Amino acid sequence: MATAEEHLVEWLRDAHAMEQQAETMLSSFAGRVENYPDLKSRIERHLEETRQQVQIIRRCIVRRGGDTSTIKDLAAKFVAMTQGFGGVFAGDEVIKGSMASYSFEEVEIASYTVLIAAAEALGDHETRSACEAILAQEENMAQWLRAHLPEITTQYLRREAMHLEEQH
Repeated sequence: MATAEEHLVEWLRDAHAMEQQAETMLSSFAGRVENYPDLKSRIERHLEETRQQVQIIRRCIVRRGGDTSTIKDLAAKFVAMTQGFGGVFAGDEVIKGSMASYSFEEVEIASYTVLIAAAEALGDHETRSACEAILAQEENMAQWLRAHLPEITTQYLRREAMHLEEQH
């Protein structure tokens, strides 16, 4: 049975791998949404936040005497790459990618909520504060996506209708 300390370090490693997966997915998605400038801009902004989050979580792990899990990080990147490549072939990629991004943000929110509680239980105020800051960024991204999904959908349907008209 693992100690609270071991759980916290393991969950931080999971968060590190999760953020690396997010970085790969966001980078891939941002490169393919040229016709949606607001979405592209917001994804690129969150991509920069995500890159910073990877470093913040790495520092939390090291400060607690752990190291990152190369196997988890590689597995997460592999999953993200296959998800990214899968989207290349979907005609409605912007919709599916936006939905997947929103879902992923909610998973991140749950993860950081757990990390905050674990860090608090162990009296690790630095990790708690770092995770609270990251949680706020994840919540902001999820809120932005949720608020803009209708607009993105409408833009997509309009573009598809114009494309069909051009073919006839």
